Order: sequence, then structure tokens, then C-alpha cells
Amino acid sequence: MQVHFIAIGGSAMHNLALALHHKNYRITGSDDQIFEPSKSRLERAGLLPPAMGWFPEKIHAALDAVILGMHARKDNPELAKAEELGLKIYSYPEYLFEQSKDKTRVVIAGSHGKTSITAMILHVLHCHQIEEDYMVGAQLAGFDRMVKLTDTANFMVLEGDEYLSSPIDRRPKFHLYRPNITLISGIAWDHINVFPTFDNYLEQFRRYLDLVEPGGAVVYNETDEVLNNLVNQTKNTVKKFPYRMPEHFIDNGVTYLETSEGAVPLQVFGEHNLLNIEGARWICNQMGVMDEAFYEAIASFPGADNRLQLLASNDFQRVFKDFAHAPSKVQATVNAVKAQFENVPLLACLELHTFSSLNPEFISQYKGAMDAADLAVVFFSKAALEHKKLPPLSVTQVQEAFGDPNLVVINETLELQQLLDRYSNQPNVLLLMSSGNFGGMNVQAAANKFCE
Repeated sequence: MQVHFIAIGGSAMHNLALALHHKNYRITGSDDQIFEPSKSRLERAGLLPPAMGWFPEKIHAALDAVILGMHARKDNPELAKAEELGLKIYSYPEYLFEQSKDKTRVVIAGSHGKTSITAMILHVLHCHQIEEDYMVGAQLAGFDRMVKLTDTANFMVLEGDEYLSSPIDRRPKFHLYRPNITLISGIAWDHINVFPTFDNYLEQFRRYLDLVEPGGAVVYNETDEVLNNLVNQTKNTVKKFPYRMPEHFIDNGVTYLETSEGAVPLQVFGEHNLLNIEGARWICNQMGVMDEAFYEAIASFPGADNRLQLLASNDFQRVFKDFAHAPSKVQATVNAVKAQFENVPLLACLELHTFSSLNPEFISQYKGAMDAADLAVVFFSKAALEHKKLPPLSVTQVQEAFGDPNLVVINETLELQQLLDRYSNQPNVLLLMSSGNFGGMNVQAAANKFCE
């Protein structure tokens, strides 16, 4: 099979290219810019394009498929050549379905927690040597690539993102997977640049439920009222498995699950992680892994990278990094850290980095999200606003949106580093939340310095 990737350097695209290369497909690709770690990984596999740019001459009639990445534009010259030749053009999720259409597809969806839940499921399956194919949207520790495709696995575990599929396919990615088994973790408005109203965003999940294979299974967080209503309204003939917070307790900074097998100590913490674990347990049950085996494995789950990841610590300080950026996830993460270390002051720093989080029409969704912190700091860079062509944000606007007149608002990286220095000699927990890097700050180095 000969497959060409238009925009091969993307986080998802290069992982799919590596997976197909591992299956002995002949892979070519193009891109106008490729960053690390994609660049080095493609280079090691011999798949790095020799020159950056778009080259229509790479597109020829012998290609079995062309995969179009979201990074490419509608007027891409390679895309135009593929259309002219009448080649089969797939989006990334469309091709994943093509590779898994004869397997049992297990899709993890929802506005938050997708990567963590998928990572938990894969950890349990690997502990018990159960073979599966998979696609995960973020790099997980211990995996050489985040897409695995074989001809032998019975299951395909997919992280179901609701963002658009490609420049010419405006369907949400998870609409293309048609799951046999799915989990939905919750619904909280996101991707405002694509789904301008909450009703429009909600409609994508309504359609998704209709696309579950008849007779399939829907595992869902019943504590989310919006999601609970949506699942109960679907006309699709599916089996429904609601889940909620499992019984647990915290002892000396360690969270324990209370189970029929006894108290199970966990390496992760926070109510959102406990909900994620309970959802993962239901999915694993559907895949044939029963509770005793699930609890045996989940006790050793270390957490997904950038999800409440411990960067540095000493006898009286800890620094955590989390990918949290959506309002509901920010609130859950701040509350989790405060509950776990309730007698220690919490310094929480959030970077507004995504289009939604920097949009004045959306930012009010963060009201109360950081109330549990003893000191709450919000950082955003003026360059990010300019790059996204958004209007300026004032300190007062941000404080009013979060509902906290004492909120510290910073838009210079040096000023943030100076604030961290002032608190680095005091007993506390520092929580850094961002899908970026605080305007170019070396986050790991800052964490190490904080705990010196």
C-alpha cells in the first residue's frame, strides 16, 4: 500500500504515518513546517520530507490513499492534484475507521478526561497482556508512538475528539468512528471558534450518540446533568451504563479506593481522576476485564503525562503541571490539589492560551474556577492574543470574568518568574496549568528552581 500524508508533521498525523510504516506501508509526506518531537521521530523512521513545502509532483495515480491533515489549507496544491487525479482522500479519523472497521471500536469521548481515561484503559490491558490497537491524542510515557495498527487485535481503542476532521471535512472527528462501545466523560462547552454556541456544541454529542452501532454500549458520567439528559433522550438502541464517584478516602496524602477487594491505593488523586477510573472500570468490564483484575492493574497507574504530573518536590513543597485549560477542568484540577493537600497553601497559576480561553465572549465561563486556591494567578501573553487576532484583555476584564478582585493577572513571563521566586522559600503546593508554556518559560526548570 502506498499512502501520502499532506501535513505529515502534525501530532496525530505523524503518529499515524509511523504506525502505517510499521505495517510496511510505503509512506510519503509533505509539510510546510515540522516541529519536535515529530521531526526527530519521522527522521528516525526515514519519513521526514527532504524539503519543507508542498510538492504536487509527489501526488500520482499509483497512490492507494491520500491522508489530509487539519493543518493543511483548502487550496493546498497537493490536495488539488489529488482531487484532479480522482484519488481517495481521507481525513485522519476517516482513515482510522478504515483500518478498524472489522474490529470492536472502543471510543473515549467527552469534553475532558479523554486522554487520562484512554491511558488508564491501555495500562490495564497491558498489565494483563491483552492485545489492542489504539489511538491516543497525546504522548504517553512508555509508548514509542501513539497509534498502533495490526491485523490481529480484536479491539481498537480510540480517543474521540470533537474537533473538526480536515479542511474539507467539517464533521467532528468522533462522528467518523461509529463505536461499538463508548464512554462519554462529560459535556462542557469548548472550541468556541468552531461551535459558537453551547447548543451547537451539544448537538455534536447528540449526533454522536446516534452514531453508536445499534446494540452497542454507552458508558456515561451520570453526575453530569446535561450528559445524563442527553443519553436518556437518545432513540438509538444501545445499552446504557451510568457511573458516578466511587467510594474512597485519603490517608496521609494517598487516595484509596474502597472496593470489594479491599482498599486499593492509587498513584493519582482528585475527584476527576476517581471519576475517570470508575469510567475506565466499566469500559474494561465491557472488554472482558473484570473488577479484580482491573483493581490489581489500576493501583500501578502513574497518571498520563501533563495530567497532574509531579515535576519537583522537597520536604515542604510540591510542583504539579496539568494540561487543564477548559473551565470545568481548571476547577476540577484546582479543587483536587486543594483537597489532597488541604493543610498546605495552594498557589495556582493558569495560562490562558487557547482561542476559547482568550476570547472575551467565553472567558466568563471561568467564574469561580480557581476559588479553592489560596493565591490564584492568571497569565496570558499579548503575543498569543495578536496571533489569534483577538482584542486585548485588561486586568479588570480577567478579574471580573473569574469573579475574583484579588486575582493576580500577569502577561509577562519575567514577571511570573519573579512571583514564583517570592514564594519559593515557603511551604506550599504550586500548580501550573497550561496547554502552552507560559510565554516560553522552561516549566521544568522553573519547577526545579522553586523547590531548591
